[in-house]
Amino acid sequence: MNEVLDAETQQLVVLNGDLITGENTYLENATVKIDQIVAPLLARGLTWASTYGNHDSQYNLSRHAILAREHRWPRHARTQQMVHGPDAGVSNYYLPVYPSSGDTDEPCLLLWFFDSRGGFHFQQRNASSGAHIGQPDWVDQSVVSWFETTNAALLSKHNRSSIPSLAFVHIPTNASQAAQMSLAGIDPRRQPGINDDAPNLAQQAQDWCEDGSNGPECVYGGQDVPFMRALASTKGLMAVFSGHDHGDTWCCKWDGVLPGMEVEGDGVNLCFGQHSGYGGYGNWVRGSRQVLVKEGKLRKGEVETWIRLESGDVVGRVGLNATYGADVYAETPDTMTHCPTCNYSVVSNMPGTT
Repeated sequence: MNEVLDAETQQLVVLNGDLITGENTYLENATVKIDQIVAPLLARGLTWASTYGNHDSQYNLSRHAILAREHRWPRHARTQQMVHGPDAGVSNYYLPVYPSSGDTDEPCLLLWFFDSRGGFHFQQRNASSGAHIGQPDWVDQSVVSWFETTNAALLSKHNRSSIPSLAFVHIPTNASQAAQMSLAGIDPRRQPGINDDAPNLAQQAQDWCEDGSNGPECVYGGQDVPFMRALASTKGLMAVFSGHDHGDTWCCKWDGVLPGMEVEGDGVNLCFGQHSGYGGYGNWVRGSRQVLVKEGKLRKGEVETWIRLESGDVVGRVGLNATYGADVYAETPDTMTHCPTCNYSVVSNMPGTT
């Protein structure tokens, strides 16, 4: 992270889920890792905003505890909880961004953050089997309703038909998998990025059935359809950024009806980040997606984005504009890395196991 931060000029850092590998934590100090995560940001006086991922909800780790830990630095942490309820998750909120002129209270950009949940319920076990209780892994309907109502209220307040916006959610929707599985697929020159979590990237509602049960017989339950409809119908939404699938780093324009889906896309770009930390699966070189927003380009619904690797290289630089998907770019090399100080021959037991 230090290498990336030093190479770029940031005004806001988004931590897009799976901040902590919660299954490897102890109850007594599970959230202390947040201090280590944000230390480079605090050292540079940066602000950050988080979404929470499936690994942030485990038997010994609570999303609410992570939020409380982040708020030890109230001048820097922008993470909030705007939707309350047993099924809503925690990191659902929006941040308004105002023009640099400072002469108006009307935002020129909205940043939306959604909690796709997943993982396991905190300190809950099945009464019969003693197994940890799984948590649904999609954006809940209560959050979708809040998003639609809040966005409509903001448009009404500012007498606008649309406000340029970006969205962040850890687990991608089924639209990302449908784009990957479509006949056109992911073109390495038109949607540059690694595409190693193929042909089946992990999406919301994976391994759940339509009736809300989950198990080995379930493939995809479709519970993210309301969220996809809300995204596709939000005028001014330029891109949705996800993590979760470490082997995917591309952006793809969702336009029209993708195979196997009924929700029609309206041109929003579906993007993945780059695996930044050294937890989780995969040995792809670490890095971070950068998003450059310019006031002049917002009027045309355009942003620039690229990935800065910890090696210092820049890959996948694209313009998310009207011609994205037709423009040709350089391919992104599929580069691996490793931890030079790690001893991979040592495998320790997880906390609570023998």
